[in-house]
Amino acid sequence: MSIINKMTEIALAALEDKKGEDLQVIDISEISPIADQFIIASGTNRNQVQAMADAVEEGMHKGGFSLKQVEGYDSANWILMDFVDIVVHIFDRESRSFYDLERIWKDGKMLDLAQLRNEM
Repeated sequence: MSIINKMTEIALAALEDKKGEDLQVIDISEISPIADQFIIASGTNRNQVQAMADAVEEGMHKGGFSLKQVEGYDSANWILMDFVDIVVHIFDRESRSFYDLERIWKDGKMLDLAQLRNEM
């Protein structure tokens, strides 16, 4: 299993454990040097969004991956977690709709989560 796949597996499991909604993974490796993948999820309220971020950080730490930077934790309408190879975006519903990262990064490859899990 590649490092990217392991990181993605950990992040998705943490987000799902905290009942994250509308999980998406976009492979941006061929269109941007920022990261290889964006993981996007939504939560229903501030507490859930923060709990999702906490779970991702804890899971990644246990997996041996360091958080380079986090933005937006206090406001919790859009938390960005930079793990260098992957970036996790956790939104509240309103902010997710407003920023629409899936549209902005439409040149990336939207990954099928079922297929992705089979590869992990």
